[in-house]
Amino acid sequence: MPERNSGRVLRIGVVGCADIAIRRVLPALAELEPAELVAVASRHAGKAAAVAARFGCEAITGYQNLLARDDIDAVYVPLPPSMHHEWATRALRTGKHVLCEKPLTTSHAQTTELVALARDLGLVLAENFMFLHHSQHDAVRKLVDEDAIGAPQVFSSSFGIPPLHPASFRYTPGLGSGALLDVGVYPLRVAQLFLSADLEVRGATLRIGETGVDVAGTALLRAPGGVTAQLAWGFEHSYRSTYSLWGTRGRLSVLRAFTPPEHHKPLVRLEQQDLVTEYALPADHQVRNTLAAFVNAALTDGEPPSFGRALLEQSALVEQVRQAAAESSKD
Repeated sequence: MPERNSGRVLRIGVVGCADIAIRRVLPALAELEPAELVAVASRHAGKAAAVAARFGCEAITGYQNLLARDDIDAVYVPLPPSMHHEWATRALRTGKHVLCEKPLTTSHAQTTELVALARDLGLVLAENFMFLHHSQHDAVRKLVDEDAIGAPQVFSSSFGIPPLHPASFRYTPGLGSGALLDVGVYPLRVAQLFLSADLEVRGATLRIGETGVDVAGTALLRAPGGVTAQLAWGFEHSYRSTYSLWGTRGRLSVLRAFTPPEHHKPLVRLEQQDLVTEYALPADHQVRNTLAAFVNAALTDGEPPSFGRALLEQSALVEQVRQAAAESSKD
């Protein structure tokens, strides 16, 4: 295992040249001062070379060749979900911190393995839910804490996107495809953010498309105190990315919850008796914030912070949704 980087710059390699890496993550990473983008890897030399030339780093053919480098401290993994467990495991075993695209893995068992491995090796393992690092959610939390809506009663969230290109891996069985792992994980994660880590799935549905993967879903969850969460998602929909908290005195709604552009000024709507207040919040760069949080965690002196509990809770909830949907399909 290579020695931990003792400098104050995290040297990062990218395992795969996925669209999300090229469009959103690498431009932000290239501008992040505590980080250095060292290399990008692809199975195809030409693709690696094109991406590397665009972002001013080295091109590497083959993912394992990147992991073998001793001048890389951490990796970002934007591969299809079915490949996350293998390549995150390999990266951790070479002593590298890992930031992995969501979902971290395709099963609770695989997530449990990775969390245990990262803990044993003293490495950072993080799942790339970028929306968690947008300041609008802190503003919502503050309003809830200030009793703007009273006691929360119902949480709701929807994330839907228009149909993807037919050749997308998201429609291909066996690659960790389907709407639950692609967009459904967002409403599940934000429900945990505002309600409880101990949510229980009381019912769920998954609609299967022509290729055999799920293209839409719904779930009903219950928090220990009795608050319910009503969630919906899919990728055969008009675009919708929202959540709301409905309480005894009012209702808070976030209109662009999961993928706001960096220059977008979020609007949070508070509805109370005979009064509607709209809060125009400052723009924020959730991609840059996410990368900064990962870099800072990896550069922490001593034992790095652990994200293990959140990873395990999320993967367990996804598994509960699958099980509940399978039960409902028998009816």
